[in-house]
Amino acid sequence: MRTPVDAFVLAKLEAAKLAFAAPAEKRTLIRRVTFDLTGLPPTPDEIDTFLKDNSPDAYEKVVDRLLASPRFGERAALFWLDVARYAESNGFKSDEARPTAWRYRDYVIQSFNADKPYDRFVLEQLAGDELFPDNPAAVIATGFLRHFPYESNAINVEQRRQDYLNDITDATTAAFLGLTVACAKCHDHKTDPITQRDYYRTQAFFAGFQPVEAPLGTAAELAEREKKLKDWEEKTAAVRKQMEAIERPIREKAMAKERFRFPEEYSRLLDVPVEKRTPLERQIAFLVEQQVNGRQKISATQMKGPEREKWEGMAKQMAELSKEKPGDPQTAMVMSDSGPVAPPTHLLKRGDWRKPAAEVPPGFLSEIDDRDADVKPTARGTTGRRAALAKWLVTEDNPLTARVMVNRIWQQLFGRGIVATPSDFGSTGDRPTHPELLDWLARDFQHPAPLPGEKAVPAWSMKHVYRLIVTSAVYRQSGIADHGRKADPDNALLWRMPRKRLDGEALRDAMLAVSGQLNLKAGGPSIYPDLPEELTKSGAYGWKPSADPTDRSRRSVYVAVRRNMRYPLFALFDSPDRNEVCARRFVSTTAPQALTLLNDGLVIGYAKKLAVRVEKDAGTDPDKAIDRAFTLAIGRAPDTEEHAAARGFLDNHSAQPSTAIADLCHALLNLNEFLYVD
Repeated sequence: MRTPVDAFVLAKLEAAKLAFAAPAEKRTLIRRVTFDLTGLPPTPDEIDTFLKDNSPDAYEKVVDRLLASPRFGERAALFWLDVARYAESNGFKSDEARPTAWRYRDYVIQSFNADKPYDRFVLEQLAGDELFPDNPAAVIATGFLRHFPYESNAINVEQRRQDYLNDITDATTAAFLGLTVACAKCHDHKTDPITQRDYYRTQAFFAGFQPVEAPLGTAAELAEREKKLKDWEEKTAAVRKQMEAIERPIREKAMAKERFRFPEEYSRLLDVPVEKRTPLERQIAFLVEQQVNGRQKISATQMKGPEREKWEGMAKQMAELSKEKPGDPQTAMVMSDSGPVAPPTHLLKRGDWRKPAAEVPPGFLSEIDDRDADVKPTARGTTGRRAALAKWLVTEDNPLTARVMVNRIWQQLFGRGIVATPSDFGSTGDRPTHPELLDWLARDFQHPAPLPGEKAVPAWSMKHVYRLIVTSAVYRQSGIADHGRKADPDNALLWRMPRKRLDGEALRDAMLAVSGQLNLKAGGPSIYPDLPEELTKSGAYGWKPSADPTDRSRRSVYVAVRRNMRYPLFALFDSPDRNEVCARRFVSTTAPQALTLLNDGLVIGYAKKLAVRVEKDAGTDPDKAIDRAFTLAIGRAPDTEEHAAARGFLDNHSAQPSTAIADLCHALLNLNEFLYVD
């Protein structure tokens, strides 16, 4: 046994008269842990260094290096982005872009890399604006609440408001509590002790929600910009007033046409002063204004005669004056509240927004803590409700929050959680295979005991959980064993290490890495890699590749996430569409996967780049080229039989050696040994 984890797993194995498999060989182990912690293959130099290091803590040094790498956060963030249903477009038919959504993705990556305590991670995502308003990262974190699909041209905005609230409620409870609370939307949960009242009490925490594009910067920076903007507005007031006089009738006509689309009960709210609107009316008016105000753009083509000439002259003048205007601040897609008072929340009969029943205050799940929340408006003008929920989630008395997160980490490393239904800890979810281990991990997560060689560990350290698991004997055992196949055919007791196939993101990154093309630039706006030709020609769903070719080779976590057009390789290898929480990806095996790896032009391009790298390193010697190709692609030299087969292939195609090496490299990228981690 290497860590306390092993005692729990071994107890289950011994009860079934089983034992661990033999330890994995070092080459297998470094490939496994490097993919699991960084999503990338180890380099030949990293493999050689580990193989030559015979010190007792050689493996622990590898683990420490990987956890300290910026690549760790880029890998660990992926499963959380699935849970957060992170996307950079609205979905629905129009699927408009969300140009600042990427800031949330960077926040998640940075949080994992910095080993941000998980309780702080939870607090920031639900109520960063309320609890840490002067911390830009904490405000960006509330983007978690903004990732619902959004129908930008919806007419029945009150129904849409309810849809958004339902999504926020469902995503929050699934992500942090691992419960299917959504099943209580229309009636009491059929199997779990969650009532319909519980559902709407939970939803009441979010009733005051207000999507915001928040300016980023320090208070001093924003104040300085505001001062410069005020000076500029005073300087340009006369010209802008004259242009406004010409534009007003055009704008009003366009806005009137847009307003006509809405029921009168909604459109009339635009004529009510903001201070006289009820909390619910403020939210409804906001959703209407987002569409109506979109008709405010004015151009010269909408004017005639002298007015057009006058407007165009002033427009040129404003173009010159605009050079002095302070630039717009950077913004982030975040969540706040529409005011200090939230609209009332009602229990909805059969979940129908048109059939409100009794009003319910914000409160907690009755089976855990049957109290109404004590909430007070904040000094920043928000309700304080989300802060109350976030604090409750991370209290030590909450039995679920820590368990759900350690189970997600376990799933990431073993392919299946201790609870195999990671967002359903209820009665219909799978029973934990090692309940005592889950309990112990949750307690250690909150009150960690340092491992040998580990410095003092803060509470809720996510890296500590990763280190605890990957340094255990159960993680370090071989995946090649059959002694438990009869007693435990599903390997639920972990008598061997499960074999895992690379997901689409890791597969693309691995092909980029071994071919020498991977660009490790971190953060910033998302990138658009090359698409298959048939999609490039598609006006509806294709995209224009990033202007800088090197950007197209950045890590997969930075590829734009479009709801209506997932990157084809990711979709093919089971990435979710991010319309809702994805707690565990399916792993399918289909013919199109094999056909794509054999025939897709992008994959063939990776093979050709790998061949260029091989020839650069090995020269024209075919034996050296074979050894180098194997070493780069799968981290080992070929055995005698493999070398002979590869040499025979190259000899048969000696007239075109570069093409033959590219074909050999293409074959290596199609090996199970490349696609799977043992």
